[in-house]
Amino acid sequence: MPSQNRPKKPRLCTFLFFTVPFSILYLFLLRTSSCSSSSTAVASSSYVSNQPPWSGDLRTALFPWNRLAFSLTNPPPKTLKLAVFSRKWPDGPNPGGMERHAITLYTALAQRGHRVHVFTSPVDPSLETNKIINPTIHSHGGSEPGKWQNRKAWELYQEENQKQPFDVVHSESVSLPYWKAREVPHLAVTWHGIALESLHSSIYQDLIRKPGEQRLQSFNASLHSAVLPKILDEIRFFHNYAHHIAISDSCGEMLRDVYQIPEKRVHVILNGVDEKGFSSDKKLRSLFRSKLGLQEKSSAIVLGVAGRLVKDKGHPLLFEAFSKLIETHSNVHLVVAGSGPWEQRYKKLGDKVTVLGSLDSNELKGFYNGIDIFVNPTLRPQGLDLTLMEAMLSGKPVMASRYPSIKRSVVVNDEFGFMFAPNVEALTAVMEAAVAEGAERLAERGRKCREYAAEMFTASKMALAYERLFLCIKDQRFCIYP
Repeated sequence: MPSQNRPKKPRLCTFLFFTVPFSILYLFLLRTSSCSSSSTAVASSSYVSNQPPWSGDLRTALFPWNRLAFSLTNPPPKTLKLAVFSRKWPDGPNPGGMERHAITLYTALAQRGHRVHVFTSPVDPSLETNKIINPTIHSHGGSEPGKWQNRKAWELYQEENQKQPFDVVHSESVSLPYWKAREVPHLAVTWHGIALESLHSSIYQDLIRKPGEQRLQSFNASLHSAVLPKILDEIRFFHNYAHHIAISDSCGEMLRDVYQIPEKRVHVILNGVDEKGFSSDKKLRSLFRSKLGLQEKSSAIVLGVAGRLVKDKGHPLLFEAFSKLIETHSNVHLVVAGSGPWEQRYKKLGDKVTVLGSLDSNELKGFYNGIDIFVNPTLRPQGLDLTLMEAMLSGKPVMASRYPSIKRSVVVNDEFGFMFAPNVEALTAVMEAAVAEGAERLAERGRKCREYAAEMFTASKMALAYERLFLCIKDQRFCIYP
């Protein structure tokens, strides 16, 4: 029977498809871990102001440009005409992170005297955020508010570019598709997340499955039919963009080492938040805590979390960890700012939890001042969550998932708070440690967070770094620092 003696055909392609990407990822994570101590020496050995001065070609800088000193009082040496492609313009009181980045950055650059033209999807003219005169908003027609059509936006861009050519073109992620990007020489793209980071997120979300809980078939299908091919596609088409802006150190390293973008075309500029909108305020603290029913000299430790109350933001971890914490501690309180599926679950924990729903910018000020420590249990290691920066600017220490993006760009000093592996046991342990320290020690940590954040995470510093990059792209003499 020849069929019995014939060796079985090895499924080599299938084996490689499943194992090679994960092997690469594993080796890359090992490399990131081994390199983190030397790479973070730029920012973690001391505060920014104590760093040794740096000079040279900015295009060779492997650290965040936020570390450098730029003058806010001096006008720009040259005003630029800037084109911006953004899939969406802020459309309400609680915009997403990319939209918040957009309105913060482009408004600041316009105030610096640059002529900024934003090409975006249709906007609701009744909203306050869309009544801004400068920058100039060009919203294409032909679709409902917020629905992006890059072809229509490109036509508006060409029309404006014919009047006077733009000096620099900036794309928020893939708002300007690569087949158009390769036609634009003075182009920079800011990546708010890349597919390789999304793969990390999928891994972490799968790891929190409970014993005996089956992995969803949709998870496997998505991972192998969408995520992995997307990573390979990105590695190929990213080269069509002239300059790449990474919003975290780890993303910059991925673009250089995995996506193989030449070093001089990758620039790390961390996001910033409005420094005027977030600060330490004792009156706001007292008012907020009194609404929680806490006395002025209460020893209660108040933890806070803000954002969408969904799984990938880590709420399954926080819910279980805090459930364990209140079994052994009576002097703890959790304040949840945000809305989503987990809102009702938190309410089941009783009077130790206060769910506030979505907050506007003014309400967030009170929230940050009223808590003792900010918790970010995210399962998404991509990009940088602006809430961490807002909390630190408000003088609060943070408790965050130990991802390269956060560890190397935000919580760069042990004094700034606590980091944990994204699982219930690790989060419970650091909660216990924070409660044991007490309010006075946490406040001391918060003051150091405020000092660091005021140098690194402000809208002013972000805007000045982008301005210098755009000047460098337009004229190479501005690439030399100082």
